[in-house]
Amino acid sequence: MASGVIKALSPWRFVRFTSTLCPHFRIPAVQLHTTGTLMGASVEDFNRAKDQLGTLKTDPGNEVKLKIYALFKQATQGQCNTPKPGMMDFVNKAKWEAWKSLGSVSQEEARQKYVDLISSLVAAEGPAVAASPTGSAKAFESLIFTTEDGITTIRLNRPQKKNAITVKMYEELIEALDLAGKDKSVLTVLTGSGDYYCSGNDLNNFTNVPEGGAEKMAKDSGDLLRRFVAAYIDFPKPLIAVVNGPAVGISVTVLGLFDAVYATERATFHTPFTQLGQSPEGCSSYTFPKIMSPAKANEVLLFNKKLTATQAYKLGLVTEVFPDNTFQSEIWTRLKAYAKLPPNSLALSKQLIRGIEKEKLHAVNVAEVERLTERWTSDECMQAIVNFFQAKSKL
Repeated sequence: MASGVIKALSPWRFVRFTSTLCPHFRIPAVQLHTTGTLMGASVEDFNRAKDQLGTLKTDPGNEVKLKIYALFKQATQGQCNTPKPGMMDFVNKAKWEAWKSLGSVSQEEARQKYVDLISSLVAAEGPAVAASPTGSAKAFESLIFTTEDGITTIRLNRPQKKNAITVKMYEELIEALDLAGKDKSVLTVLTGSGDYYCSGNDLNNFTNVPEGGAEKMAKDSGDLLRRFVAAYIDFPKPLIAVVNGPAVGISVTVLGLFDAVYATERATFHTPFTQLGQSPEGCSSYTFPKIMSPAKANEVLLFNKKLTATQAYKLGLVTEVFPDNTFQSEIWTRLKAYAKLPPNSLALSKQLIRGIEKEKLHAVNVAEVERLTERWTSDECMQAIVNFFQAKSKL
């Protein structure tokens, strides 16, 4: 590769040049939603990564840009079968060699590598910044908070950990919901980065025992959970879950507090509480029997039955299920249409529908937290968690 010649080009001159053959190098002026990745990146993840590339503030360098170009070509066209450019065509020759070097890498794998690379570049620039109602900036470590087209999107952003919720992440979600409830957006969307919507509570939360011991940890965790669920109960605008993949635990139980739940066909819903020696939360002990009947809710909450997206739809937990390959495009088209509705009418209508049960929901939340606090300090729960970690370590 004629690396010396490539390095002689100014970074953004290279971007402008390659944009004629690879349009995704162009830098868009609008703020875009971002996402992370796990194995098996979807087409939507890939398209979102292309948009993310244009938001980079720092030039990644020609070597990285060649790699991005090669992965893009491999992901969209497959192996390089085009003739090698002439000896003096240094730029196109460098790009050709970068693409050719990928050999027989599959389009799916190239797509995943492309998403991973872009995600790492975005992450390296630091956390996303959200504008607060007063106009000041707020940075979140584990969330991406954006407002566009009348929609505030809160995106769980720990894709490498399947968006498992840490103690810090709980606090950030409470703050993000408070911001979204006060901003000028019409509706709020909660979704996940990568292939998972959310894998529930990060069980490593249970390994960091404070000086006060297990009882203090349980008390503090209970207070945090109560505030977290209350943020959903009190949310003043339409709140919509865009379930982009599997959902576990708390991310499932709070779905009964959303105003609409849209899921990709590959999503699953699992609440393995008794398996871990725990009990339901998120007001699910009240909302699930009401939504899906007591007998069906018992299968889910007591006996750990995992639901497919179609099963969750039939039980009433999910509003609608979409094919995975069109999920994101269909959902955002619909949400943008919803966001054009009169905002005050939407908010006031939600308050009429939900307001009558708010007192009941808060009481259920308190009762669930009290029971969970007891469970967390029980020998049965601690042994169940130990067994979980032991089984995980053997995998």
